[in-house]
This record gives sequence, C-alpha cells and structure tokens, in this order.
Amino acid sequence: MTYENMVRGRFLSRPNRFIALCEVQGRQERCHVKNTGRCRELLLPGTGVWLQHHDSPGRKTAYSLIQAEKGGRLVNLDSQAPNHIFKEGLLNGVITLPGMEGPFDRIRPETVFEDSRFDFYLEAGSRRAFVEVKGVTLEEDGVARFPDAPTERGVKHLRGLARARQQGYLAYAVFIVQMEGVRLLCPNDRTHPQFGQALRQGAEEGVTPLAWSCRVEPGRVEALAPVRVCLEAEG
Repeated sequence: MTYENMVRGRFLSRPNRFIALCEVQGRQERCHVKNTGRCRELLLPGTGVWLQHHDSPGRKTAYSLIQAEKGGRLVNLDSQAPNHIFKEGLLNGVITLPGMEGPFDRIRPETVFEDSRFDFYLEAGSRRAFVEVKGVTLEEDGVARFPDAPTERGVKHLRGLARARQQGYLAYAVFIVQMEGVRLLCPNDRTHPQFGQALRQGAEEGVTPLAWSCRVEPGRVEALAPVRVCLEAEG
C-alpha cells in the first residue's frame, strides 16, 4: 500500500496517544498518531519520522505520523495498515495460508462469528476460514514481539478463533511485522502473559499462527517474507 503527500520530519514529543508534536520544515506541527500503542522504543525525541500531509481544511491536524526511523530502517506505525497489507499480500501470493490456498471465492472483511468480529472471512471451494490480523511494531535484537501493551481484545480474538476451529473452520492468527530485518515473532509474555497463553492454547486447538515482515519505504509498505513464530514461553 502507498501513502501520498509524504514529508520527512523530526519527532519532538507525544502529549497524548493521539497527538505527536513534530518539527516539519522548520516549524512545529501537531500530528495525528495513527497508532494508539505505546511505541516508546520508536518515538524518541529527535527521531526521524515520515508524515502524511492532508490538504483538508476540516481536519484538526494537517499531518499524520506514519513511519519512524529506527537503526537505519523504517517502521510503519499505521495501525490500519496491516489489514490492507494482508489482503494485498494474499492476492499477490506473497502471503499464503497453509491449507487455505487460493483462488478465493470470497474475501470478506470484518465478519462476525459468535461474540467476535474477525478481520477476514475466506472461502475457497469447500474450505472456510477466519483470519485475525495483528500489526507488530515492537522489535528487540531482531525479534518482533506482540503485544506492546496488554490487549484483552487480542485474547478474546484468539479464543474465538479456537471456537471457530472446533466448529470446522480453518483459523489463522496473522502477525504483520511492519519492518524488515526480523528473524522471529514471539508473544510478549513480559507485557501480557495471558496473550501468550491464549496463543499457545489456540495453537494446540488448531489455530495457525503466522507472521510476515514488510518492506517499508517512505510512503510505501508491503508484505515481504514469512517470519518464524516462536511459541516457547519466556523464562
């Protein structure tokens, strides 16, 4: 996926989770942050960022913070991007789901199953599947970790996928790591051990966890390569 009207800036501070103050072309601007996660390891004072300019008089902010520089690479922060990246990657063959290969008869977003709303429902012949997509921006020494903050919603989704699997659907938890250069995806047990437990339990019950890294360039992000998922508990 691509973003139009991108400009480089410098991150200054984050007064709240929705707003960042950035220096853009020599002036300070209030920018919308398209990620409500903590992003503490990314949004440090002085960090180079890429911003999307919006030519819309009705907006409260003229810019959205989309990407941040970290160790010579870009990390895409847009929390709405992973679903687009997944669908695009699925259609062009970069992303594949074991047991649910295309061509697809139906790719339907935002589909309700019992008390859960999953990101995608897929049909391919007689095969039916639910997919929940999670965006990952936290990385430590080449290891991507999810979540970066406790997510009861994420735990609920994993339990819902397990129930769907029990009823004959295929079920996938897909982690879109919005950067290059990662070798492993692990549940972040230090931050939310219940999520890690739910992911491991789901895998035992037939939910398939998968991860892909992304190629990230200024104003562009796309699925790049599969990343191995580690389910071993820390410690």
